[in-house]
Amino acid sequence: MTSGAQAEDIAARYLQQRGLELITRNYRCRFGEIDLILQDGATLVFVEVRLRSGSRFGGAVASIDARKQGKLIHAAQHYLATLEHLPPCRFDAVLLDASNNLEWVRNAFSA
Repeated sequence: MTSGAQAEDIAARYLQQRGLELITRNYRCRFGEIDLILQDGATLVFVEVRLRSGSRFGGAVASIDARKQGKLIHAAQHYLATLEHLPPCRFDAVLLDASNNLEWVRNAFSA
């Protein structure tokens, strides 16, 4: 079984192999944590990595509910406040199952 840290490693490698540049991992602030922050051209990408052992309750994508989205949005706003210029941004999700099957969901939700 893959751990959360291993899932983040797999997701980071996968996205980097597709041309995204890793900026930081596990950005933490008082609002929560962002698993991965990457650059995709001019766009800053905030990535939530989800690992699920099965598809009960809708699987990994369903676990990014409105409450979790709100925490991610607030954490992203906190990160953006540290930058001199605001780049275009998006929220992606990388979903892994117990067999390490991976799905990259671009624009998984919006702020």
